[in-house]
Amino acid sequence: METVFFSFKNHLLLLFLFSVPLLVLTIHPLEAESEDAAIISRFQQYLQINTAQPTLQYQQSADSLISQAKSIGLEFQSIEFAQNKPLVLLKWPGSDPTLPSVLLNSHSDVVPVELHKWAHHPFGAHVDSDGNIFARGSQDMKCVGMQYLEAIRRLKSSGFHPLRSDYLSFVPDEEIGSRDGAKKFADSDIFNSMKVGIVLDEGLASPSENYGTFYAERNPWWLVIKATGPPGHGAKLYDNNAMENLLKNVESVRRFRASQFDLVKAGVKAEGEVFSVNMVFLKAGTPSPTGFVMNLQPSEAEAGFDIRVPPTADPESLERQFAEEWAPASRNMTFQDGK
Repeated sequence: METVFFSFKNHLLLLFLFSVPLLVLTIHPLEAESEDAAIISRFQQYLQINTAQPTLQYQQSADSLISQAKSIGLEFQSIEFAQNKPLVLLKWPGSDPTLPSVLLNSHSDVVPVELHKWAHHPFGAHVDSDGNIFARGSQDMKCVGMQYLEAIRRLKSSGFHPLRSDYLSFVPDEEIGSRDGAKKFADSDIFNSMKVGIVLDEGLASPSENYGTFYAERNPWWLVIKATGPPGHGAKLYDNNAMENLLKNVESVRRFRASQFDLVKAGVKAEGEVFSVNMVFLKAGTPSPTGFVMNLQPSEAEAGFDIRVPPTADPESLERQFAEEWAPASRNMTFQDGK
């Protein structure tokens, strides 16, 4: 469950590198309280749109974002690089369009929810007495997109005019690999025409007034490893059966994961400098009307891993590790990219 707490008092707007200076606005306490309430209300409205994969309300989300752009006075486009998956692109023109622009990117989709495990409805955007907002996407990453919009809203109301053009992109399908979102956007003529000089994107939620910045984003590599072997009665022992081979693989991956995590725990490397490896699914067994057949060894077993590769790593050496240690053909194993 995602929870985020926002305190908008004494808020520093420091989102626009190279084009926007640090800005502190002096606001009457009553005006500030009213403005805070309006900001939270707009955030709640965005959170209440169900954009959880795989069935999501992309068009409703796009309409809401465009409505906000109109209220602020931003240029806007809704672009479909893939059918029914609108990408919303907003623009705040700068006074010198010859300069490289700033792109503030966020994604509008969120991961699925297990509804019965939520104390408050994941798309209700409930605010408790302590100011905590309960909603899927409150941290990843609807909060960031809304912070961009609110920062621009306040800057425009103060009379500030940027030197560089600032773009805001709200992309689809980030949570399932970005193939129909950021990837097609980055390969488009529209993106090339923007002359982007710097991009700000996803980071970590901050519980304080400090705004952390990170660089060198790790590249996701989703891996599915499959083991095969002779099926047989549950009472027999077989060499190289599917489950045994997969368990050997999982243990090999676990040791690699532990070695990377130890570097972080020891302070030798930052989290963004190591491989992160997490098993996200395990699929095996023969289904039965009441669960699984308990006296039959399955002929196939699969495991899925979410791997994040640091930019300094050699992907070819990692792929060799897949073939030699994690899924060797000698143990009837194969691997492929996850979708």
